[in-house]
Amino acid sequence: MVFASVFAIAVGVLMIGQWSFFYLSNQIPELETEPYRIGFHLAGEFATAIALIVGGVALLTGQGWASWLYMVAIGMLLYTVIVSPGYFAQRGEWPFVGMFAVLLVLAVVSIILVV
Repeated sequence: MVFASVFAIAVGVLMIGQWSFFYLSNQIPELETEPYRIGFHLAGEFATAIALIVGGVALLTGQGWASWLYMVAIGMLLYTVIVSPGYFAQRGEWPFVGMFAVLLVLAVVSIILVV
């Protein structure tokens, strides 16, 4: 379960890092054009990231409740990696679409390892 734990922690940290980078470099135009929609989207992204980090750490440290939180967090991630590529595909940003495909495969692998 080390892979699953490290995967969740890394993805959670990277999600926070990616959105922080986008924000600090003014690369979220929706903050001006669709502030409510992007606000709710960001809340979901950060909730997913935090759940992944907490679930990954709990799994790594052998907490009794870790498996169920991990599955909830991975479920949140699965939703994200299925829905989010459409935004980037629409903009022609194919490396991001590929990144989401890789994350989808790794998330499924981590689920199999935890189950």
